[in-house]
Amino acid sequence: MDSRKSRPRATLRSRRPSAAALVVREIKNYIRTRNLAPGSPLPSELDLCAELGCSRSSIREAVRTLASLDIVEVRHGYGTFVSDMSLDPLVEGMVFRTICNTDRSVDHLRYVIETRKALDLAVGSQLVAAISEKSLLQLRELNAQILEKDELGESFAYEDRSFHQTLVCDLANPIIRELGDAFWRVHMEVTPILGLTTQAQAKKTIRAHQEIVAALEAGDAVAYERAVGHHYDPLFEALAAEH
Repeated sequence: MDSRKSRPRATLRSRRPSAAALVVREIKNYIRTRNLAPGSPLPSELDLCAELGCSRSSIREAVRTLASLDIVEVRHGYGTFVSDMSLDPLVEGMVFRTICNTDRSVDHLRYVIETRKALDLAVGSQLVAAISEKSLLQLRELNAQILEKDELGESFAYEDRSFHQTLVCDLANPIIRELGDAFWRVHMEVTPILGLTTQAQAKKTIRAHQEIVAALEAGDAVAYERAVGHHYDPLFEALAAEH
């Protein structure tokens, strides 16, 4: 019997990490242990080589990996800096994940929108308690701009994003703000790729925005939840029409 046939096939889990993968780990540990904030510079390549005991090629490959994850930012001619560590890689990954399986893309987009709705509903009581007069004024102004653009037949995507960002800007939890915006971006990037349109439902969405603001002004969490439902109903209707 050929002994080679009896050997278990190597899996990705059993492979040793590459030199660059180890350096990625070390650079992340360097940032963490030195409490480097976004915008802080990292040592030069030569200094990192001396600090971590690795080659320049491993440093370069590791930095490329970290830059793709938005953990570091390379400013050519200036050096490498700790990045803002945004959710951009998450957004890009989810967009691709949603569109790569064309047979299930509409279903995957629906899951994204369901998650957006769940987040909005989960913070209802917090929003009622935390929303400021300044934010309410901005929300009313954004609704007026959205209505004006819709009447002109223009896209109001920028104003819509600003509306949802402003809606949660007074919440203490920054992750809720970041995740809400990330899922909004995934939704809006995927929709045109799939050739979907919600133009026919736009006016329902605009009315729902107005209901949301009215509910927050009244301090009515139940009315807010109802308005959130009205906001997402047109999106689910558009997706249902694709089946």
